[in-house]
Amino acid sequence: MKAREIEVKALFDLTHSMAGDFLAQFRYPYEALPALGEWIRAVGPQLSPDEYEERGEQIWIHKSAKVAPSVSLTGPLIVCAGAELRHCAFFRGNVVIGAGSVAGNSCEFKNSLLFDSVEAPHYNYVGDSILGYHAHMGAGSITSNIKSDRKNIVIRTDEGPLETGLRKIGAILGDYVEIGCGTVLNPGSIVGKNTMIYPLTSVRGPVPANSIVKSAENIVIKQN
Repeated sequence: MKAREIEVKALFDLTHSMAGDFLAQFRYPYEALPALGEWIRAVGPQLSPDEYEERGEQIWIHKSAKVAPSVSLTGPLIVCAGAELRHCAFFRGNVVIGAGSVAGNSCEFKNSLLFDSVEAPHYNYVGDSILGYHAHMGAGSITSNIKSDRKNIVIRTDEGPLETGLRKIGAILGDYVEIGCGTVLNPGSIVGKNTMIYPLTSVRGPVPANSIVKSAENIVIKQN
């Protein structure tokens, strides 16, 4: 993929997240990850008390959100309107859950931004990641956010490598991405808009928009 294809403006419709203006400051989405917690801490106290309630230290939850009693919440955290946090979901801080999104049974989230209408409903790990509008993670799919050698993550593009300067980047999923069950998104995976990943796939590096990933060696472009 070309570098311009993994820019914020290529991957997301920023009107579908309360953090749209925040993300718009950056060229590449992973650049926002180190600043996400600070942004949440700044925005949270400004949220309307008529709409949001503070349920703990730096935890702001919209009054229309559904939160199961067994959910574990650690701030900074913002849960937007109509979101659903299901049984035993685990939030470790620096997380935004967009409007109408689902954080499901025994899923774990840390330092991640979920756009509106995202579904991570069953046994998912989402760390140091950004999931675009209407992205869906199948049961058991995970974002692996650190390399086994603990070195900084490099994004490969057609123009050459992008040195991120970050040791931890999970996955960046564009709008309407579908991730199949049991898929592993390796550190620094970037998936373009409207792409479908088959179950049990190991994804590494950038994946073009409007494609179908049947395996790491078999990627086809969707036909209109």
